[in-house]
Amino acid sequence: MRAVHVAAVAALVALGPVTVSAQIPRAADGTPDLTGVWQAGNTQRGTWQEANGGVGVGGSGRNPSAPVALPTSDRAAGAQLAPYQPWAAKRVLESYNKRAIDDPTGLCLPPGIPRLSMTALFPQQIVQTPTQVVILYEYMGVYRVIPLNVPHPDDLLPTYMGHSVGRWDGDTLVVDVVGFNDKTWISGAGTFHSEALHVVERFTRVDTDQINYEATVEDPNVLTRPWVLRTTMMRREGTRLEEYVCAENNVDAERLEKLLRDGVNVQR
Repeated sequence: MRAVHVAAVAALVALGPVTVSAQIPRAADGTPDLTGVWQAGNTQRGTWQEANGGVGVGGSGRNPSAPVALPTSDRAAGAQLAPYQPWAAKRVLESYNKRAIDDPTGLCLPPGIPRLSMTALFPQQIVQTPTQVVILYEYMGVYRVIPLNVPHPDDLLPTYMGHSVGRWDGDTLVVDVVGFNDKTWISGAGTFHSEALHVVERFTRVDTDQINYEATVEDPNVLTRPWVLRTTMMRREGTRLEEYVCAENNVDAERLEKLLRDGVNVQR
């Protein structure tokens, strides 16, 4: 009996990696299926309501002890050790001290990449096919179509979201993004960049509910070395994207311009 028991245990151990792998949904071609609605900047499993029960922006207040997912504009660049050149670091600090009143999204402009991929307060939906991956973002109502195994075109014009192409590296979707304008932030308050921005994203689905996200950011015009940002994306089953209209901020554009010109007494 003991021999049978040991053999059974050995068989289960041998099947261990298969069991873990089976927890990752896969497409017909064998690649991990990233399809679903996800929330970045969060580690809580469950529905949107269950995972966002804390107080503060984005929370329902049902569970005051629950963690709150901060918007990217509230994350200090210094806390993430952004490797800015000295002159550029001063500019970032000025924006941070002014409480990010110069945030481009205050004018209803798209947040750009990787900032939008890491935004926690709004869901994003991934639709995967054998030839492309589409990411729909509720925030600002923007999207990305990411063709697989093709080069960037030669006639790119600078845009807010850049141009993305993808490929599979084992179980990781690697997305290369170029062709940015200089009108977005990389992550937290004031984290500006130039049109030389180059981002490489890595989406790794580790189980049914979680994608590990990593973005390597390069910009030789403002950074001293590549900057790596990481977050987790949690599956939010039952959540659907809603319409997002950024109109009220446009009405206040004149006031924002006045604040930027004359300053405001909200120093940190």
